[in-house]
Amino acid sequence: MTTRRDVLQYGARAGVLGMAAGAVPFGMAGTLSAAKDHSTSGAITIPPAITNEERTTRIRTAQSMMQAQGMAGIVVEAGSSMMYFSGLGWGRGSRLTALVIPANSDPVVVTPAFEASKLAELMVMPMEVRTWDEHESPTALIAEVFAVQPGNGSIGVERTTRHFVTDGLRKDAPSRKIVSADPVVSALRQIKSPQEIALMQAANDITMAAYREVYAQVQPGMVGGQIGAIMSEVTRSLGARPTFSSAQVGEASAYPHGSKQVYEVAEGEVILMDCGCDVHGYKSDISRTWVHGGANAEQTRVWNTVRKGQDIVMEMAQIGGSFGAIDDAVRKYYESEGFGPDYKTPGLSHRTGHGIGMDIHEDQFVVRGNETPIAVGMCFSNEPGIYLPGKFGVRNEDCMYMTEDGPRLFTLRARSIDNPMNL
Repeated sequence: MTTRRDVLQYGARAGVLGMAAGAVPFGMAGTLSAAKDHSTSGAITIPPAITNEERTTRIRTAQSMMQAQGMAGIVVEAGSSMMYFSGLGWGRGSRLTALVIPANSDPVVVTPAFEASKLAELMVMPMEVRTWDEHESPTALIAEVFAVQPGNGSIGVERTTRHFVTDGLRKDAPSRKIVSADPVVSALRQIKSPQEIALMQAANDITMAAYREVYAQVQPGMVGGQIGAIMSEVTRSLGARPTFSSAQVGEASAYPHGSKQVYEVAEGEVILMDCGCDVHGYKSDISRTWVHGGANAEQTRVWNTVRKGQDIVMEMAQIGGSFGAIDDAVRKYYESEGFGPDYKTPGLSHRTGHGIGMDIHEDQFVVRGNETPIAVGMCFSNEPGIYLPGKFGVRNEDCMYMTEDGPRLFTLRARSIDNPMNL
């Protein structure tokens, strides 16, 4: 069985490699000091991208975990997990390109023959490439990779792998059981190395810097799409790729992902922004809520209740605790304030948070029933919003990473409804 020690040892080894590569561990000394440094220098330092040395450590650790669990290896389709292990950015199409990581030999990339030259241009790690022609089965080629592996170990498939791949493997490798690769891939990806933390810190710093610029530019008559477009433009100017820039105005803020109705900024209207960016493959996800002009008593009460909900998340997020207990504690407090119960509105209609890293939503989810122990290196969001259908909603979202001493925020939480950007 894979133990938590296996995964934590990966983080330690990757951290050494990251530091050797010249990584600057943003946030490791505290978010406040990082924020002060950026405000005085006027620039945000973007750390180096993940190195092949760190990817090699990931692969070797994954192989050790496979061997312990009786796997012959894993199959990973194009996507963030392929990027995680190989640095290969490849889009999914009707033809299969897959990364195959055997438990006892070097990785192999399987791709259509006519894509081989393009693939060679994009690869950043030296890996064997095996090709298949249009009339051939790509899963038969994968089966050949596993045919030389000792024993009858299972084949793990990464969770986003499409059915036709899994079905083909069952036909072309009938002697091997097809299982989920989550105990390897997810277990590794949810524990971030210092270099991964550094990249996420840079992404968060850029998003917050963009927020501060955009906040000053919001004017009456603007609509959410205009505000979001400005946010994306500013994010690009700061050196990152915007992944989403959402602005929900007025009643649209009452629905977590907005409304098709278009509302204009006006005196007394709530503005809820939810934005993020990408730095070398790692993401930020930050929400801020304020009222244009000035907040009324009800808006202020809801905003302050959400802020207390965030406080509860920070108090409950401790090493060895569970994610489900965090969600339970927030909902218990909200119910005492007249919201809910459970997912009912007015109240918190979604989970309290989600894991984050190379994907916006990763394991672990801060939701009822998730008894996964919180561990060093896990990263997740703190976003216990409250929504009042027909009126407005409030969500302030900050992400954090776990240290031996407890949670560390990537961003300073919003001070008040009147000063959401801590200006």
